[in-house]
Amino acid sequence: MIRLSKLADYGVVLMTRMASRPEGVHNTMDLSLLTGLPTPTVSKVLSKLGRHDLLRSVRGAKGGYKLARSPQNISIADIISAIEGPIALTQCMEHTLGCCDIEPLCPSRYGWQVINDTVRRSLESVSLAEISTQVQLFANRRPGTSASATPVATGELTNG
Repeated sequence: MIRLSKLADYGVVLMTRMASRPEGVHNTMDLSLLTGLPTPTVSKVLSKLGRHDLLRSVRGAKGGYKLARSPQNISIADIISAIEGPIALTQCMEHTLGCCDIEPLCPSRYGWQVINDTVRRSLESVSLAEISTQVQLFANRRPGTSASATPVATGELTNG
């Protein structure tokens, strides 16, 4: 099974939540409440995303984090790479030549390279804006929610 780590998944969840108000300042506590994620985990993920220039830190009483770029200019691959490192389905795709003992004899290295490149390009082709739009559409279709209702996902609790 190929699966993202929980932190990478949480990175996408948090960035999607922030993309609902891309100009807003979002603090750790509010994002924790909105997503149901533990505050220390939110803090850790936001810090990693900030170190990879996806978020900007805003200081002050109403401080927190802002998206460093528009949601249209942040790909899902950017978020996953910030948390996980390079997108690599096998160890030999992550490192340079010589990382594997059977590399000289491996008949599938080229095939894995093609697959890995395809997966990476697919993740690069999906923007945060596209994902966040789909999340809003889903939230508006929930039972008991009218199409004109504004879900909490729009950031009612965030600063800014």
